[in-house]
Amino acid sequence: DDAGIAAAAAALRGGELVAFPTETVYGLGANALNEASVLRIFEVKGRPLSDPLIVHVADKGDALRLADLQGDALKIFHVLADAFWPGALTMVVPAAPQVPAMLGAGTGTVGLRCPSHALARRLIAEAGVPVAAPSANRFGHTSPTRASHVLDDLRAADIFVLDGDGSASAAAAAAAAAARAAAAKHDEDLVQ
Repeated sequence: DDAGIAAAAAALRGGELVAFPTETVYGLGANALNEASVLRIFEVKGRPLSDPLIVHVADKGDALRLADLQGDALKIFHVLADAFWPGALTMVVPAAPQVPAMLGAGTGTVGLRCPSHALARRLIAEAGVPVAAPSANRFGHTSPTRASHVLDDLRAADIFVLDGDGSASAAAAAAAAAARAAAAKHDEDLVQ
C-alpha cells in the first residue's frame, strides 16, 4: 500500500536496507550513493566485496546521472534503454565520479537496470535515490521469490521488507522451488 511504500522509501533515504520484489526475485536494496549502506548489503549477505552490485533506477534520466558516457557509447545506451527498459536488461557502463567504487568492485564501472516491476519502480521513484540491490538472500543461497523467503534467510538482519508476494515471476518462483527441492533431496541423500 501507499504507506508501506512511503515507509520503505524513507528507510532507503535514511540509510536502511529494504527488501523489495522485482520482476525476477526479491532484491536487498540500499541507497547506492551511501557507501555505509552499500557496505551493509555486503555484510548482511556475506557477499565478497569483489562481487559487484547492480544499481536499480526509476528511469533513463536517473541512469545517465550515474554513468560517464559520451559519443557512440551514449548513443548505444539510449538505443538499448529505449528498446529494453523498463525490463531485466542490465547495462554495465563507466561510472560517474559520485558512484561509490565498491558498487563495481573497483572496476570503474556500474551495472544499471530499470526494473519493470511496478512496485520496485514506485519504491525507487518515491525514494528519489538510485538503489543498489542484489538478491535478498545470504551469498550463495537460493534467490528469494517471496517475502517469507527473505525473512527465512535474513531473519537476523535488521531490514525493512516490502511485501509484494505473488508478484515475482512465475519462472523465477519455479526455479527457486526446484533448487530448494534439489537441496532437500541432496540433504536426504547425505543422511541415508
